[in-house]
Amino acid sequence: MIPESFIQELLNRVDVVEVIDKVVPLKKAGANYSACCPFHNEKSPSFTVSPTKQFYHCFGCGAHGSALSFLMEYNGLSFIEAIHDLAKQVGMIVPQEKRDPGQPEAPSKAVMLSLQETLQQAAAFYKAELKKSPHAIAYLKGRGLSGQVAAKFQIGYAPAGWQNLQTIFPGYEAEALEIAGLVVQNEQGRRYDRFRDRIMFPIHNQKGEVIGFGGRVINPEDTPKYYNSPETPLFQKGHELYGLFMARRAIRDAGRVLVVEGYMDVVALAQYGIEYAVATLGTATTPFHIAKLMRQTDEIVFSFDGDKAGRTAAWRAVMNALSAIKDGLKLRFLFLPAEHDPDSFVREFGKQAFEAEMDKAMPLSQYIIQHLSEHNPMASQEDKVQFLNDAEPILKQIQAPRFAMLLRKKVAEMTGLGEGEMQRMLKLPNPAKTQQKAVRSRSRTPSSLHLRIALILLMRPQWAKPDLLEQIMGESDEENMLRQVVKTAITQPQSRPVVLLQIISPAISQVLSNQLHRELSLLDESLDFTLEFEGACTQLSDMALAARDKSLLGKLTEKPFSTLSDAERESLRQLTSKR
Repeated sequence: MIPESFIQELLNRVDVVEVIDKVVPLKKAGANYSACCPFHNEKSPSFTVSPTKQFYHCFGCGAHGSALSFLMEYNGLSFIEAIHDLAKQVGMIVPQEKRDPGQPEAPSKAVMLSLQETLQQAAAFYKAELKKSPHAIAYLKGRGLSGQVAAKFQIGYAPAGWQNLQTIFPGYEAEALEIAGLVVQNEQGRRYDRFRDRIMFPIHNQKGEVIGFGGRVINPEDTPKYYNSPETPLFQKGHELYGLFMARRAIRDAGRVLVVEGYMDVVALAQYGIEYAVATLGTATTPFHIAKLMRQTDEIVFSFDGDKAGRTAAWRAVMNALSAIKDGLKLRFLFLPAEHDPDSFVREFGKQAFEAEMDKAMPLSQYIIQHLSEHNPMASQEDKVQFLNDAEPILKQIQAPRFAMLLRKKVAEMTGLGEGEMQRMLKLPNPAKTQQKAVRSRSRTPSSLHLRIALILLMRPQWAKPDLLEQIMGESDEENMLRQVVKTAITQPQSRPVVLLQIISPAISQVLSNQLHRELSLLDESLDFTLEFEGACTQLSDMALAARDKSLLGKLTEKPFSTLSDAERESLRQLTSKR
């Protein structure tokens, strides 16, 4: 484990402006810097980076955090990888704490680097083997691929035979080869190459590093058609998308992403100028995929075969996407003719025809209604009851207020119910109230006394004193939040706001954590907070004193007067005279 004290020191030393500016060009905007947000598609900048507070905040999508969280989100790094990356940038050495014997041992940095190097060497080997194989080259040419596209995607070839990798890995028995999924060991202990006589598609993470492979058969009689690397410390199929690293710029330029089912679809579409396509890795579309794509664009188009399997995969994608949908996201579904997949369609009809089909792709709301009513004639009351039963779990998952409201209206119309009737019957939350609450939350100013003091202490942690804790009387969420801020500021009086937030966030609710980030991003760090802080602390002290008096008065008046001591009688006289 990495000591928490090191992470705090690292965040105090690193400059978030330098880290972000390397990949997202920033422009000076007063005391801060701004840019179009790298996590969602926008035309005017709403992404702000504060050099004083050392964090970023997007007023469009709400993304916020430190240099550490930026590397994790933008480059797809793990927490440990981001720590090492930042430490390297500022010349710090990452220490390690002793592991708890009860916790499973995580792969060491040395193991991770060994896996990464092993996979990179294998990718270079497969790429070199492609040039030596007329058989593999002829196959790719027959699929219409040029050498330039093959080179762009680093396509290679795993030759037939059992132990070809031994030519570049003399230590063929090394554990890294098996962990990386390149070598398999059978029950007799014999090791052999996992991929044989297959076109090899390297899978890259968001840094462009090879983390796994997909292998496609050349001989149509071989099975399975696609064969992927197994799960490894570097590669989780449900989190990764083939081609995303190469497609990021094209996605942002086009304003949309196309999700297809196979590697060859991605490569063939790129060959014809459609460079914003990605593919899932032999698994169903997951919420992680949806969340990752939503950071790139506001429009996601899924392309599926028109057969039964394609429609089953499409509906699974819908169900996985429901909870992640936000108002403003366009989710659409393209079903090609049964005899075509994206690869064959674009080769036969070209880019213009394919994009014309994409423009006609079915919106999510229309697809949901079509799917629910596909085998339901809606001719009887029983049919309508079944329709409502099928729609209920879908309607309950959708959190986007406007989208939910319009879809409910359509369902109500089809069943002959009023919206209110349907809402009461299915016990659905009121999206209008949810929306109003969200708008109020976004537009509010930090009128809460506790929130205001917390914000000032994040900017001026040296002002925190232990006696301030005695003035926080209650146990509400905001009072507990202020208590955490005061305690952290006392122990970290010279720390930047981003370091304090790093410590505080796990101890308070996500809602309050997000609110602190947002309100702090609006706070002008150049202001003199002295008078405001003194006034707020006086008000907090008065509230605490009033609460104590009320509590004491309640206790004294509950006792018979004759049993009170002289001191208690005097306290009672003072309290009643105040009141």
